[in-house]
Amino acid sequence: MAGNGGLGIHVTLDLAGGARFGPDVEWVTTVDYAVDESRRATFAAAIRRYYPALDASRLQPGYTGIRPKISGPDEPPADFCIQGPQQHGVEGLVNLYGIESPGLTAALAIADEVAARLGVAPVNLR
Repeated sequence: MAGNGGLGIHVTLDLAGGARFGPDVEWVTTVDYAVDESRRATFAAAIRRYYPALDASRLQPGYTGIRPKISGPDEPPADFCIQGPQQHGVEGLVNLYGIESPGLTAALAIADEVAARLGVAPVNLR
């Protein structure tokens, strides 16, 4: 399930010794947080590419969510976008678009950039 909007289904080991698989991507036009059970077989097949012994009957849905994207299903992937007063002309406003996993990893650097665009000295938390 890699490619069109995501990096593919991967595994994350949690601190309790459990494993979480995901995410997958489904382009939606309405907000709906229900788990689509019809996707289970495709999800399991993607996991079996690197974990062939998977017992799919043990898979349990964790959660669903809506991830921000700034490119559509038939467009090349795009990184996140930061727009400040220089772009939109509204003093004191900074828009952060399309920030998902890579952007969250860089949260402190993004905070510094927002502070700079607002003309505020960043707080040194490092």
